[in-house]
Amino acid sequence: MKKKAEPITNLVERIDIALRGIGEQIALTREMITSHFALQRTERAGLDFLYSRGGTCTAGELSKATGLTTGSTTALIDRLVEGGYAVRELDPSDRRKQIVRIPQRVLADCEAVYAPIRAKMFRFWSSYSVEDLEIVQGFLTRSTQLHAECLRRSRTSASDTSKRGRA
Repeated sequence: MKKKAEPITNLVERIDIALRGIGEQIALTREMITSHFALQRTERAGLDFLYSRGGTCTAGELSKATGLTTGSTTALIDRLVEGGYAVRELDPSDRRKQIVRIPQRVLADCEAVYAPIRAKMFRFWSSYSVEDLEIVQGFLTRSTQLHAECLRRSRTSASDTSKRGRA
């Protein structure tokens, strides 16, 4: 006997709940990382981005990833350098650019925190077929892009509303 198809509305609501659960777990992981490294939220975001890039990026890439202005990115890099979480180097191919790099000892500490989580997730994700993973990857990528677009629009709308309220 064939199983009755679940209404799409119910399935979409369950996906929404599941994604919110993932978001909450990511937030809890970020809190743990922030506490472990004794960092503020912005510094943790910078360190996390650097780690995700293999421990190195340009100041411009860091600015784009964090959404900070160039001045705020410089201040972020200053704080990471002062805390021993990063070093500045000149880009050997373009001396006008700065490379921000995580020192090896900090990279090893990051790896000790992230590696167990990544290993278990890799084993779980690897239990799916390539075709399934391609669908999941596409779904998550497009969902993230749409969410970012909606957030930008909401911020613009909220800013416009706020400005009208003060006028």
